[in-house]
Amino acid sequence: MTDELQRKVNHAIRLIQIAAPKNKPIEVSYSGGKDSDVILELAKMAGVNFRAIYKNTTIDPPGTIKHCQDNGVEILQPKKSFLKLIEQKGVPTRRARFCCEKLKEYKVLDDSIQGIRRSESVARAERYDEDDPIICRIYGSKKNHCNVCLPILSWTDEDVAEFIAERGIKCHPLYYDENGTFHPERRLGCIGCPLKSDAGRADFKAYPKLFRQVVKAECVWWSNHPNSATVKKFGSPYGLLAHDLFFKSYQDWQTVDNGLFGRMDWKSTLEKYFGIDL
Repeated sequence: MTDELQRKVNHAIRLIQIAAPKNKPIEVSYSGGKDSDVILELAKMAGVNFRAIYKNTTIDPPGTIKHCQDNGVEILQPKKSFLKLIEQKGVPTRRARFCCEKLKEYKVLDDSIQGIRRSESVARAERYDEDDPIICRIYGSKKNHCNVCLPILSWTDEDVAEFIAERGIKCHPLYYDENGTFHPERRLGCIGCPLKSDAGRADFKAYPKLFRQVVKAECVWWSNHPNSATVKKFGSPYGLLAHDLFFKSYQDWQTVDNGLFGRMDWKSTLEKYFGIDL
């Protein structure tokens, strides 16, 4: 281990020891990703009382539940699955991500350790201050707050890869290619997340059966909201899904929808693109 990484490891361990309450456990917020494996190992090295907790989103990649079980992580089930939430609220979008709040961004314990890193994105670098690795996070109201320790906030992908190799940590199978080579640049997350650069299209192409279930759930929401502005605006649940997946604005979608040959058959378009029958 390089001297620089050893310094970061020592600093992370000290932060965890400072953040951990004396008479009750601290939560290790575990997602199944490589950063979660790192903070779990650091919590063990710190010798603190902790509970590693995975909040099942019901749409994480295959192998995630088993990876959690293999690491002795406690699995919490949601009150409603992702598909049930779609039936009630419609498909989440970049601007309306109720799924995060309902499925993973909720408080369990008063104190937690999270594997957030500033190098993951420009937005995170701007949001988190490297000099403030212990923050207070509010969940709904000020009374419902959690003290959050961010021990690897300044770590790079290279730091993570080196630490994982040094400690002999076995990560989620999706981090490895067919030759068994570890790829720290890969990121796990909810299948079809609208925040991804392609709005989730590649995920749904890889898991078309899940996309079919999403469409089915969206149709339930659609049939239960016949008078909503969205229903009147898009004409069909397939048109709405096409808008969310392929277009940056309603105007762009509308231009294609009102083409020279009449309104688009969005159901057929989705079937051809994802290779499924809807």
